[in-house]
Amino acid sequence: MEPSSTRRRLLRSAGVAGVVALGGCVSGRGADSSDPTETAADGAATDQTGTATDQCETATEYTPASELSPPESLEEWLADANGYGEPIRAAPPETEILVGDPTDGGLAFDPPVVKIRPTTTVRWRWTGHGGPRNVVALDGTFDSGRPNAQRNTGYHHVFTEPGTYAFVSEPQREAGMIGAVIVTNTLDTGNGKVDEWLYEVGNSDGTIADLTDADAPTVAVGAEGNGGNFAFDPPAIRVSTGATVTWEWTGEGGAHDVVFEDADVSSGDVVADAGETFEHAFDEPGTYLYVCRPHEGIGMRGAVVVE
Repeated sequence: MEPSSTRRRLLRSAGVAGVVALGGCVSGRGADSSDPTETAADGAATDQTGTATDQCETATEYTPASELSPPESLEEWLADANGYGEPIRAAPPETEILVGDPTDGGLAFDPPVVKIRPTTTVRWRWTGHGGPRNVVALDGTFDSGRPNAQRNTGYHHVFTEPGTYAFVSEPQREAGMIGAVIVTNTLDTGNGKVDEWLYEVGNSDGTIADLTDADAPTVAVGAEGNGGNFAFDPPAIRVSTGATVTWEWTGEGGAHDVVFEDADVSSGDVVADAGETFEHAFDEPGTYLYVCRPHEGIGMRGAVVVE
């Protein structure tokens, strides 16, 4: 694969490529203790019986990420990423990126780009496709260690500071196995009231579900989120003026209600039975914010945008 002009510029700035011996291949840094593979004392991949496995090449040649500078333009950087599309907004507390996902352009991170809030954990999970791979930030923020080919190896990093973190699999960087994590303090839904209202909501992924064409827009009450079944799903919806929205109880998470903040609209007493419903017709455009009163403090909030 012929490197693009952007990649060639990065290569020139990197200097001479380094040669790294892989040996047993599993990183001694950052492996998840809960993963099917662990790290042996010598760094070799082990199965659950502790038997060393060798699924790696003995050596490969690449430019260490430590010799590269973070890209000046994220868009230029991502233009070389296999499988790249729009950044995927991930709800806290964690999200997963596959390492070595086959695409038409070659192996990729899947998704190549995630947009998260501070304190979110990103977990990278090895697929076992292709040769040895690793996950290394160009600015040194995180580094999974030596390239590894063991399927289901895991590595994770908790992102606490806003910023853009470009990363690579060092052996496959020239072939387009690159990505980025964007950490931001805003949801970026395009509606400031919704962004502020739902920022701490655990199951909010920064989007507003478009139900403008739905015959009967429905929101689940007691959906999974916020540490249990304490969420509305979807937490934010967009409907057409005149639409009647139905809230339907799942029967999970105890007793809930639906109470609006800036309108005299309420479902009444808290109820816990599955199949209970509450309906309201929205005749005026606007942004309507609501809560479950018993669980507002842990993030059970929702929003309806009427257009």
